[in-house]
Amino acid sequence: MLSKNEWDPLEAVIVGVADDAKIPPLDLSLITVNYADKNFNELEKIKVGNYPTQVIEEANQDLETFCQFLLGEDVEVYRPDKTHVPEYYNYCPRDIVLIHDNLILATPNPIKVRQSEWGALAADLSVYGNIIHHVTHKVDTLYNKKCLGNPEILALNETEPAFDAANILRDNDNLYYLVSNSGNKSGAKFLQELCPDKRVWTIEGIYSYMHLDSTIALLREGLMLLNPSRIKSIDQLPEPLQHWDYIWCPEPVDIGHYPGYCNASKWINMNLFSVNTGLVALEENQHPLRKELEKWGIECAMLPMRHQRTLGGGFHCVTLDIIRNHQ
Repeated sequence: MLSKNEWDPLEAVIVGVADDAKIPPLDLSLITVNYADKNFNELEKIKVGNYPTQVIEEANQDLETFCQFLLGEDVEVYRPDKTHVPEYYNYCPRDIVLIHDNLILATPNPIKVRQSEWGALAADLSVYGNIIHHVTHKVDTLYNKKCLGNPEILALNETEPAFDAANILRDNDNLYYLVSNSGNKSGAKFLQELCPDKRVWTIEGIYSYMHLDSTIALLREGLMLLNPSRIKSIDQLPEPLQHWDYIWCPEPVDIGHYPGYCNASKWINMNLFSVNTGLVALEENQHPLRKELEKWGIECAMLPMRHQRTLGGGFHCVTLDIIRNHQ
């Protein structure tokens, strides 16, 4: 059985690579989904093209350190196929493919140039089952330009399903789906139709810029980590989560970003990854969060991730867990 939650003991995982990471030429999908916090005048300041060599090299060093840690925990580690040169990057496999129970879904990503990224993962994933790839048209009517500079207006209209896999957290038979700039309601409906024996719960009105895993982390059954800058009341969460224990994430230690390149807020620092219910990978400077997690019996492997704000992905983002041991 494939991974179906965020916390059971990890057996096999894909970890991303930073090779060939770039910001592609800005089209309507990239502007509205990734840069909705900008106005039109600010768009010209966005650096398009390959990331600096220093960023790529240091990010790959940190990813390799992470892989060696996982191997030391007897986890089988796969990497994206480097011959599959991305139009965007292969750094965050979490964005591209949703694995849940018997489902391997290359999601209908809203950013047009990312729709082929799953190809870098296909050879390894095909060993575990058939990959469903939902082909979409991504016509310009999907995107709402009025979202620029206005967090109350979402980037995606409802003309067709569109969502990143990172809009979703898995809790066995429950799937929690963030409606945001990177996932529309049509996507949640499509996912529910694809998984009729599961329950897809939408989370709305909390955070539009973009994924769920820097807002909520599911640590084990019945315990979650919450972002207090976004979650103001437990009543905002789906009904099953309203009965869980929770930890309010302390203020992150801001590790900064490479000058001119910032693709995540400081809250990416809560983007941890569970190896099992008693061990997580956490960015090495987040000692306030480490102390809170230790109160709940969770050990933290403090590891470098120097460019998680620069590239827009922490330990949960750069992983795609394939197999967890559901004891």
